[in-house]
Amino acid sequence: MNYDAVLLPLAIILLLSKFLSKLGVKFGLPNVVGMLLAGVLIGFIQYIPGQQIITAPAMEGLGFLAKIGVILIMFSAGLSTDLESIKEVGKPAVFITLSGVIVPMVLGLLVALAFSMSGNIMTDLFYGVILTATSVSVTVATLKELGKLNSKVGNTIITAAILDDIIGIVVLSVVVSLDSKNQGASADFTKVLFLTLAFFVCAIIFGFIIKKVFLWLSQNYPHHRLIPIYSLAVCFFFSYASERFFGVADITGAFVAGLVLSGTKETHYVDRRSDIMTYMIFSPVFFANIGITTKFNGINSNIILFGVLFILAGLLGKVIGCSGTALVCKFSLKDSLKVGVGMMARAEVALVCAQKGVDAGIIKSDIMPFILIMIILSSFATPIILKGLYKKETIK
Repeated sequence: MNYDAVLLPLAIILLLSKFLSKLGVKFGLPNVVGMLLAGVLIGFIQYIPGQQIITAPAMEGLGFLAKIGVILIMFSAGLSTDLESIKEVGKPAVFITLSGVIVPMVLGLLVALAFSMSGNIMTDLFYGVILTATSVSVTVATLKELGKLNSKVGNTIITAAILDDIIGIVVLSVVVSLDSKNQGASADFTKVLFLTLAFFVCAIIFGFIIKKVFLWLSQNYPHHRLIPIYSLAVCFFFSYASERFFGVADITGAFVAGLVLSGTKETHYVDRRSDIMTYMIFSPVFFANIGITTKFNGINSNIILFGVLFILAGLLGKVIGCSGTALVCKFSLKDSLKVGVGMMARAEVALVCAQKGVDAGIIKSDIMPFILIMIILSSFATPIILKGLYKKETIK
């Protein structure tokens, strides 16, 4: 591959992504939407006769950068996870998380089965897996604006979202591993489950040692640049080891590496340093690459109907599952609805899961436009509905 083939597309991606992200924020949309739209617009260049911008070598280079980007995104997600907050909220958040994972996953599976999306149960299940992820960045911003972030509802939503990502990533890894070993035959579920558990056991053991090393580094070299450098080394090693030795998705390894390094004095410093690199180049390329590779020519009336029901399954699955369980856990009806709506938003993790399925050949790229629509809808609907539910309280 000629490296210069990627330079012009890279320049266009960075310029357009930043512009559209800033524009999107003005309308209350997360940055990721602007990056995705930038990719969709850039993707149309491919249809210009004789163009030499979006070429095969360029796409190869962008694809490589995108793969690094998704690993760094999941590493950052792990770093941002506060495991201590789970203890504070307790059992209700655990039950809310489980229902928030199971209900949308089952609904997504049923929609895929109803439309006969494939003859493989693991493929149909993967559509459900995509719907398990929650992104509470929009919810957190809304609750902060309303002064309700540190309330019982706010703490429950944040904790449930943390657990949601952890469980969702584990489920993703198991499904991807099963499908890759399936290939039309019966998958060895026991072996996959054993390898997945073995990975987490090894990650806990090595993670304990690594955390001790980083605690020593933070005491002797506070805010030294070698700490984020070593952190990235841990991230890439975990990503490599998880997929090469255990058959677990590389993004799971990156996420677990972030979990291992979370909760230390240098966590925020490491996260901030890695974010600078990630969100300057790798993250825009990852999301823009999704937009560029999203195809609209294979969409027909059947796919559109499936997409609409798939989006409804994703949105209502979270609201019904999380609100219903919150109600059982003795939250008031109104607070239960707040929890359900707060868990409805989707963003980068849903995209990561979907793209992983496309890259692994489990699902078709036809679903990607509907993931984008779901993100935009949930990003608009979540703050509007939450503000409506809190309206009377804020007036008082």
